[in-house]
Amino acid sequence: MIEVLVVDDDTRVAQVNAAYVEKVPGFHVAGEAHSAAEALRLLETLPRLDLVLMDHYLPDDTGLAVVQEMRRRGQQTDVIMVTAARDVSTVQAAMRHGALQYLVKPFAFAGLRAKLEAYAELRRTLDGGGEAEQAEVDRIFGALSASSEPGLPKGHSPTTAELVRQSLMSAEGPLSAQEIADRTGVSRQTAQRYLKLLERTGRARLTLKYGDAGRPEHRYVWATRA
Repeated sequence: MIEVLVVDDDTRVAQVNAAYVEKVPGFHVAGEAHSAAEALRLLETLPRLDLVLMDHYLPDDTGLAVVQEMRRRGQQTDVIMVTAARDVSTVQAAMRHGALQYLVKPFAFAGLRAKLEAYAELRRTLDGGGEAEQAEVDRIFGALSASSEPGLPKGHSPTTAELVRQSLMSAEGPLSAQEIADRTGVSRQTAQRYLKLLERTGRARLTLKYGDAGRPEHRYVWATRA
């Protein structure tokens, strides 16, 4: 069984998430925490933990601060962020601190189940041990990302897709490819490629900004804001 710690400041949400976890075969909830201090205490005292579902907004600190403290203490327990925090800076920080996945609230059971099943697949891949050829490395890195962006074309990174998506969702108005590039740290060409993908799949809409001369600037807005 994969032992899971559910961390959420709202006790009712924690209970719902815990119930979701228990519905996925192979997973068991080892404990629930509703603050950063309680999460760190359980990380020290529970006999075994494999995975933490980590909320970001906690009453005494942030979930990312908990992850930082875990790593400082040498605790390598895996982390999936489960939070309403949508700003790109938080998503980037979560990646840098080693969060394996990032699930934005609110979500349905199917969303969490997909993340957990992908995590279980990753563990099965890694448990094989030994040396890895390039194909095996690609499979390891793809195990978690496969469920995050269903239908993502070959050659597209789920992490980059998520950064671009979060940039559009958090923006107050349409953004150009260069503005997305500046916010996410990717190149303008990469930003343009992912924006066109979001437009093709109906998640973003293209608008045109006309200047005094030359071609109009392509700007993109998240579909629900258009």
